[in-house]
Amino acid sequence: MITVNSRSVAGPDESFKPMALHRRDVGPGDVLIHIAYCGICHTDVSRARGEFGTTHYPLVPGHEIAGTVSAVGSAVRKFTVGDRVGVGCIVDSCRECDYCRAGMEPYCREGHVRTYNCQDRTGEYTQGGYSEKIVVDEGYVLRIPDSIPLESAAPLLCAGITLYSPLRHWKAGPGVKVAIIGFGGLGHVGVSISAALGAHTTVFDLTMDKEADAYRRGADDYRLSTDPAVFTDFAGAFDLILSTVPADLDYDAFLGLLTMDGTFVNLGVPKSRISLDVFSLLYNRRSLAGTLVGGIQETQEMLDFCAQNGIVPEVEVVTADEIDAAYDRVAASDVRYRCVIDIATLTAG
Repeated sequence: MITVNSRSVAGPDESFKPMALHRRDVGPGDVLIHIAYCGICHTDVSRARGEFGTTHYPLVPGHEIAGTVSAVGSAVRKFTVGDRVGVGCIVDSCRECDYCRAGMEPYCREGHVRTYNCQDRTGEYTQGGYSEKIVVDEGYVLRIPDSIPLESAAPLLCAGITLYSPLRHWKAGPGVKVAIIGFGGLGHVGVSISAALGAHTTVFDLTMDKEADAYRRGADDYRLSTDPAVFTDFAGAFDLILSTVPADLDYDAFLGLLTMDGTFVNLGVPKSRISLDVFSLLYNRRSLAGTLVGGIQETQEMLDFCAQNGIVPEVEVVTADEIDAAYDRVAASDVRYRCVIDIATLTAG
């Protein structure tokens, strides 16, 4: 058993505190990763604060993990000590069902194992990347290209793949018009990926203060999502709309922006059940869809694509003592555009 320093939360209204975390010993197929940085995802905030009602405490969040390999098991062939690697939202799946064999581990018929707050195959709850080290089966470890700094790579393991997967699945590219709702931790990466794929990309956001950043990252247009003129100016305009926001939306209005066979994809998780008029789907043969993160192979593809196209998230590095303050800022949408924890600061405080 390996004991490491971590930061955990003991309840929905508690602050983060140091905790000694026990990791399993490195097995034959395992990789021991010395974590350098871990991104703070909005899901971390929701889980830590009990917003989904399924949190098991004490909780060590974090599924945007970047670091280096410090040891490997005897059967490991893909990685060696010193390699730059990452871990995203998934650390295990059945590996045998048709979805797993197709590289779609998030949709594993037996249920995938999340990086934290999830029972693994032994019945123990997984703990995430707000810790010094993590042990992961090599099949769920990603190689980080040398051109991407580790602090910038961390958010790609969730935010990056969450946008890349639907953009690729719904064939964003030249001649395709894409709209992204929300220019935050996910949206700012998605705009760059969409633009690099060759799609005409429009941003809808609640404020205009990110407009220059959106254009700098490749957007072709930027509009206020609350402007009523949007729903007439862009009626029937888009092939694909990706919503990155957790807020409740007027689905009928946004579905009206889709062209024939257009698709609206929910990436954010609204706090209440969504509601819409079925005629919003019937007209123009529109679709309302959802998606999880991509599989391991697709995540590696995303990392390589971002390296080739010079796409990196814009991050603010924070210390372990600043996690609680960072959570408040994430909840208030006051981060440009991703907070990343410097794991070397875990022993402070």
